[in-house]
Amino acid sequence: MGYYHPQFVHFAIALLVVGVGFRAISLMGRPAFVAPAATTLLLGGTMAAWLAAQSGTAAHGPVERVPGARAAVVEHEEWGIRTRNVFMGVMALEAIALVLWRSPKRRIMYAASTIVGTIGLFCLYEAGEHGGSLVYAYAGGVGIRSGEPADVERLLLAGLYNQAQIERKAGRGNDAATLLALAADRHPNDQEVQLAAAESLLLDRKDARAAIDKLRAIQPPKDNRSLRIRHGMLTADALEAAGQREGAAAIVQNLVTDYPDVPRLKQRLDSLK
Repeated sequence: MGYYHPQFVHFAIALLVVGVGFRAISLMGRPAFVAPAATTLLLGGTMAAWLAAQSGTAAHGPVERVPGARAAVVEHEEWGIRTRNVFMGVMALEAIALVLWRSPKRRIMYAASTIVGTIGLFCLYEAGEHGGSLVYAYAGGVGIRSGEPADVERLLLAGLYNQAQIERKAGRGNDAATLLALAADRHPNDQEVQLAAAESLLLDRKDARAAIDKLRAIQPPKDNRSLRIRHGMLTADALEAAGQREGAAAIVQNLVTDYPDVPRLKQRLDSLK
């Protein structure tokens, strides 16, 4: 059930936000369809919130075991449970309003439902905010949701790449190159990863010759326009850094011939002449 947590959450958010909005509008008495629509939306949203809380509880185990993530998991879970409980209270008020369908007191229940529902939306916001922090700041669930090893490997690759960018910006070129070399070793058949590692040899290790050798081992498919352009431009940069400007110009000239609609290629060629 934990696998479907994101779906349940998004349904809960959409249905509850619109449901509380409709309930507030229904206090004006018009249009007539808004009152029953609000009840329907709130019922669907509360069911989705219950499912979101249950699926979140089912999914939290592996995420909570990630070092440093436990506190974030607990906070998200607590706000999710609060949201569920508040909207269960909203549905109790909605049920009383149905019993009082022909009574003027029904509007009092609608007003109470609106007030409690607004509190519920605050709880929903907090649950969403803490959930977003869990996912984006702690990688909670990222890569492990499906249980597929390939997903975990992509998580590791993303971590290596982004940490390498941080190291590069901080001036720690050797550390950046080490991380990207590890990524290249783990993904020998992924040409984008190999290009990133070749670029790192040039930018981080300042080793143009090693970058050239690595780039020569990469043969981008002819039908992959973006990869061919990136490969050619990197090769040109490496050749120029190695003092081979004519070779760099020849590489870029071939790219201009193949892709005459790309202005930056022409600009790069002009800079080499």
